[in-house]
Amino acid sequence: MFNRVKEFFTHEEKTLRDNRWIFTSMLVGALLSLLAAFVLSVEAVELAKNPDAVLSCSVNVVLNCATVGKHATSALFGFPNSFLGLMAEPIVITVAIAGLAGIKFPRRFMVWAQVGYTLGFAFAWYLFYLSFVVIQALCPWCLLVTLTTTFVFFAITRYNIREANLYLPEHLSNRAKRWVEKDYDKLALATIVVLAMVAIVIKYGNGLFA
Repeated sequence: MFNRVKEFFTHEEKTLRDNRWIFTSMLVGALLSLLAAFVLSVEAVELAKNPDAVLSCSVNVVLNCATVGKHATSALFGFPNSFLGLMAEPIVITVAIAGLAGIKFPRRFMVWAQVGYTLGFAFAWYLFYLSFVVIQALCPWCLLVTLTTTFVFFAITRYNIREANLYLPEHLSNRAKRWVEKDYDKLALATIVVLAMVAIVIKYGNGLFA
């Protein structure tokens, strides 16, 4: 079993190997995001019924889902933000499974997928900003969504750049391809995640574990 998994991710053909890592990252990230969106949706309903409800992920003053969930920004479109995840992540899961099966989607479809997930990526980090700066509390499930959305965004972007799906001018497309060939996109991903973690630790310090 282990050897089969190892073979799957270490295939001698570079493009196939890269695709498997890309779509596996998308699948795992989308599944975790869907789980988090489901839990957050259940908790949103619970808070709607009882604003004083004690949620399982309300660990302390800093890590507190209830504080975040009761803030006005938790329903920016008139319904819980988590409902968006329930709608969007099954699509990403479908694309990831199809990609692992070797299906190649039309260029136009992948462009719209890129647009949609770029908006999702920006929205996730906007919510992180609101939580970090405005609400002054962090929701563990929301942090998971931010993390997984970031991983999926970088995965789908890497694929679309490599496959020249984004209708970029030729010189920009070639430059972007060289960028991902040298794995600079992976460096950018790691930098974003590490900077976010460092910012959380610096701002909240011991309050995270109180």
